[in-house]
Amino acid sequence: MIVLIKAIQLILSLSFLVIIHEFGHFCFARLFGMRVEKFYLFFNPSFSLFRCKKIDGKWCFAFFASNEHPFEDNPDSTNTEWGIGWLPFGGYCKISGMIDESLDTEHLKQEPKPWEFRSKPAWQRFFVMAGGVTVNFIGALVIYSAIMYSWGNAYVEMSETQLEFSDTAKQFGFCDGDRILAIDGKKTGKFDENNLLSLLEAKEITVIRNVDTISLSLQSGLVKKVLREQQGFVSVFVPAVVDSVMPNAPAYNVLMHDDRFLQINGNEIITFADVQKSLNEKTGDTLNAKVLRGADTVNLALPLTAEGKIGFYVKNPLNVKTETFGFFESIPKGISYGIDKLTYYVRQMKFLFTKEGAESIGGFGAIGSMFPSFWDWHSFWETTAFLSIILAFMNVLPIPALDGGFILFLLFEIIFRRKPSDKFMINAQMVGMALLFTLLIYANGMDILRLFQ
Repeated sequence: MIVLIKAIQLILSLSFLVIIHEFGHFCFARLFGMRVEKFYLFFNPSFSLFRCKKIDGKWCFAFFASNEHPFEDNPDSTNTEWGIGWLPFGGYCKISGMIDESLDTEHLKQEPKPWEFRSKPAWQRFFVMAGGVTVNFIGALVIYSAIMYSWGNAYVEMSETQLEFSDTAKQFGFCDGDRILAIDGKKTGKFDENNLLSLLEAKEITVIRNVDTISLSLQSGLVKKVLREQQGFVSVFVPAVVDSVMPNAPAYNVLMHDDRFLQINGNEIITFADVQKSLNEKTGDTLNAKVLRGADTVNLALPLTAEGKIGFYVKNPLNVKTETFGFFESIPKGISYGIDKLTYYVRQMKFLFTKEGAESIGGFGAIGSMFPSFWDWHSFWETTAFLSIILAFMNVLPIPALDGGFILFLLFEIIFRRKPSDKFMINAQMVGMALLFTLLIYANGMDILRLFQ
């Protein structure tokens, strides 16, 4: 059920992002008088799940139709064919006279027509190609602004929050419960991705441990070790204290409010993460637990749910602060938040060019894991906005077959007033597609390998 919920969120999110990306190309193409032959969500080799087109003033529809459907009997129609393919790996907007991923070169055998992409000035073609990434980035900022207006911005301060560290981090001197006061002499702010990335790259960290202020000098190689061992680095320290137990859980009336776990099946328990680890190692339907209840130590036999869980809510020790915004306040805040997300993503891209970073690349499985295991609109839109930023950034990279590759060639044409040949563009498109398919296979292959590790 969890996998299904994540899969539905992934498909819905990517479908939305593909549609707005291709719609960016579509809008600029139509603005400059170019014909858009097809607009598809998902790819449709051989056949489509759904097709429709307005012909002679009447909408025509087809379901599970082959690509030889009679729609093609009207090739000169200025109307666009809309459809849904069966291969859920993206989508496309086919603009007349453009060499795209379909590698359709039939139009090259004819004289350029005034409504074709190739007949338009380079600056117009530039805006058409930049339209997709532009809409994706603007879309992310709009979503973040809507999130700020609807839910606000909840955060905790790093200097006020006890943290839990991985075994790798502890080798560099960190201890569970440390609060981070400064990174390379600069006082920390919110517990967010940019501060965590700065933490990995820092040379000196100032922490508050119990009541003492301690300075840690970090050795080089921390980032590579974190990437290689894939254990994470730091998370919020959450003591294993019970807030409440679900009424339908077998442990209801066995486990009590404010019970603090001390041991589970003989393993010492300090944090909520220790509880989860013990659940992963369980061998039966019952856990032998030792808890601190008031001043007494109590031994419990905890029956588990059918899913193998205890069924309790952990007591939240965090001092969570929430900023709320009016409609007009949410817009600049959403823009600022989106730029921070883009900054973080660009900063961490450099790690992908290391051996350890390349091994951490993931495909659809890794993307799907970004979504929660339950349906939550706040989390869904937060993740969708971040994926929109990723899609915009990745597409603007100067790689043939991506928008960035086309933009690079168009900039060359604008600056040097010389257009690359059709043969060069076809070969570049083929090389780019080969690179992208290789990366797609590698990324999803790494997802599969991690399932067996």
